[in-house]
Amino acid sequence: MHADSSLAQQPVVRDLASFDPRSGNAVERLLFNNRLAVLILCMAATLLLGWQATRIELNASFENMIPKQHPYIVNFLQNKSELTGSGNVVRVAVEQRSGTIIDAGYLATLQKISDELYLLPGVDRPRMKSLWTASTRWISVTEEGLEGGAVIPPDYDGGRASLDSVQANIARSGELGQLVSPNWRSSVVTVPLLTADADGKPINYAALSAQIEQIRSKYQSAQIVIHVTGFAKVVGDLIEGVRQILLFFAAAIVIAAAMLYWFTRCVRSTALVLVCSLVAVIWQLGLLPALGYALDPYSVLVPFLVFAIGMSHGAQKMNGIMQDIARGTHKLVAARYTFRRLFLAGVTALLCDAVGFAVLMMIRIQVIQDLAIVASIGVAVLIFTNLMLLPILLSYTGVSARAAARTLEAEQQEQQAAGGGKHPAWEFLDLFTRRKWAALTIIACALVSLAGYAASLHLKIGDLDAGAPELRADSRYNRDAAFMSANYGASSDVFVVIVKTPPGRCAGYDAQSRMDALEWQLRQVPGVESTNSLSTLTRKVMVLMNEGLAKWYELLPNQSMLNSVTNQVPPELFNVDCNTLSLLVYLADHKADTLSRVSAEVAAFARENNTPEAQFLLAAGSAGIEAATNSVVAEASRQMLFWVYGAVVLLCLVTFRSWRAVICAVVPLVMTSILCEALMVALGIGVKVATLPVIALGVGIGVDYALYVMSIMLAQMREGKSLSEAYYRALLFTGKVVMLTGFTLAIGVATWAWSPIKFQADMGVLLAFMFIWNMLGALILLPALSYFLLRPQAAGAASAPAVAGTAAAPAIPEAHA
Repeated sequence: MHADSSLAQQPVVRDLASFDPRSGNAVERLLFNNRLAVLILCMAATLLLGWQATRIELNASFENMIPKQHPYIVNFLQNKSELTGSGNVVRVAVEQRSGTIIDAGYLATLQKISDELYLLPGVDRPRMKSLWTASTRWISVTEEGLEGGAVIPPDYDGGRASLDSVQANIARSGELGQLVSPNWRSSVVTVPLLTADADGKPINYAALSAQIEQIRSKYQSAQIVIHVTGFAKVVGDLIEGVRQILLFFAAAIVIAAAMLYWFTRCVRSTALVLVCSLVAVIWQLGLLPALGYALDPYSVLVPFLVFAIGMSHGAQKMNGIMQDIARGTHKLVAARYTFRRLFLAGVTALLCDAVGFAVLMMIRIQVIQDLAIVASIGVAVLIFTNLMLLPILLSYTGVSARAAARTLEAEQQEQQAAGGGKHPAWEFLDLFTRRKWAALTIIACALVSLAGYAASLHLKIGDLDAGAPELRADSRYNRDAAFMSANYGASSDVFVVIVKTPPGRCAGYDAQSRMDALEWQLRQVPGVESTNSLSTLTRKVMVLMNEGLAKWYELLPNQSMLNSVTNQVPPELFNVDCNTLSLLVYLADHKADTLSRVSAEVAAFARENNTPEAQFLLAAGSAGIEAATNSVVAEASRQMLFWVYGAVVLLCLVTFRSWRAVICAVVPLVMTSILCEALMVALGIGVKVATLPVIALGVGIGVDYALYVMSIMLAQMREGKSLSEAYYRALLFTGKVVMLTGFTLAIGVATWAWSPIKFQADMGVLLAFMFIWNMLGALILLPALSYFLLRPQAAGAASAPAVAGTAAAPAIPEAHA
């Protein structure tokens, strides 16, 4: 049905007996004619989903955080069982503060630490490695030939002779710089992890991290310092930091409540908006375990956004009801009038929000796709809690007399505006509808956008800092990572090239010679610290077998000699079937430039040298997996923007029914996206899994401002008003609400800047920037563009449905309900 022609013609209904409950559309009648039943159902749903929310889990999965369909990861997963320590690995360095590790007390402590780590759930025990594991061996040449054995022999007793033997064995093992630091002050326990524990359940990284911390606190002392790195520890620290996010949630609630009360001066309506927004969060968290989803360190931030979005839309509904009540309309009728005017506007705005989340599904990384689903559930819930439940609750409670009086006073001031005396802020913003100011604004924005675009060309894909960029630089994890990098040539950033050969042919001369050539090329690549492979070990064994003469450091085309070396090869370099080799490339860091250089070098070599005898496949190891992730992020970043803008343009076109109006609404969003990328360059933030969603969310949520402002402008211009009059009327109706929305969202996420989680702090800064700039774009650039693109008759021809941002406006047509 089509609503009445204008709000001014809406009858002021003081008595319910004068109101026809059969008016309005089917949805309105269903909800408001059955208010009590709706409230009972919502209360039951809140109790049920609140109980369900207590079952939600906070965890992360290693495989969910990698792009499983990327060719690198496909190769890694296909050969995962043949690769030792090339994926999810925890490295525990045990440092001796005074003296060296050749100490009975140190080795006894190391043994206890190694044994306790060995028993942790989810550990791939056969592939774990430390000085105390049998797989850590030495080899030497004597007068009687090759000799070898475990680095710490079975007859070790802690005496001086045993310690001297251990020291000699370490020197002969080739583990200096890898398992033992070159200064002999620390050694590493390498702990590969499975995807599930013995019961078949996914590894609980929070519990695993806590158990590692218990081991650390148990054995760390003035003499012994323990350093831990690896994916599991990063996730554990993130989950630990996430628990502190509750403080930011509380801060967001306080800030939003304070700003809303400042706007309304009404306790009851402010409380109801808060309650409905919190109910949306409860419903969202309750639905997740019911649908089989859990929160992870990335999606845990989504409930904050859902709460903030709910507060902004709730303010629109409350403002509309206040103005109708101020004119003398009964609170139930006021709620129904506001529902009629704003339901479609709210749904359209929430659809734009949902688009910003939904396009994340195209990023083929499970953790991002889960984030998109979690967020979409939250947005869907807002339709029920803030667009339906809130007006019904307000229909019972109404607003305070003080709030209604303030609204009526503001309405009277608006009516006097025709005689002059505009509010200074509105008078200033109205300048942008005039030719001079509009032209200067567009020129200035174009110049700023060009400068921002030039800066954004330097935007990098991936991590730009060493260590774990998800955490603060001074976090304990990053201090541990710095210790590893400073003391071990075999850093934790390992890029693994998988070399496939026919079964039993891994020691073939052709395969080894090609792998040896690739190693030499990789050692010349900046960022590569060292390499290790079967060919490197073969060269060393050749020297040992020839009385230690350096001239024998060569690969000999003698297959019998090459085959004899495989008896001494550690399991991380080749598999039992002798058809899979690992070329380990130890990197100085995992920065995007380093990974791209190594990947390009290996890919170029593979194109020229792959044969049936040796095929070089990318990639495994922590650095190889991150290179694949960077590749997916780089490909998805532009596609994501294309789809999110395409969907927003389509929704705006359906709403405005004017391509000119769409341009006016979308151009400010484009400018904000460009400047956001420039800000990322300035702050040293790369495009990665943690930051990629920000741009999509900023566009989807930011378009709300333009939606409300442009809809009212079009409605007014359709009635023949000039652009200046239409824009000024839009400012009077929605100016405060738009500003409230912008500042509420910005301040709510800006508090994240103090989070111990670095990527949350980055997201907070970027989202706050985008919310503020999108708001300014809707209030400044949008009217400037409208001056050159819109005319009253063009707006009228558009027949745009009016989407009012407030309830009381003398000449704003209602939306199609």
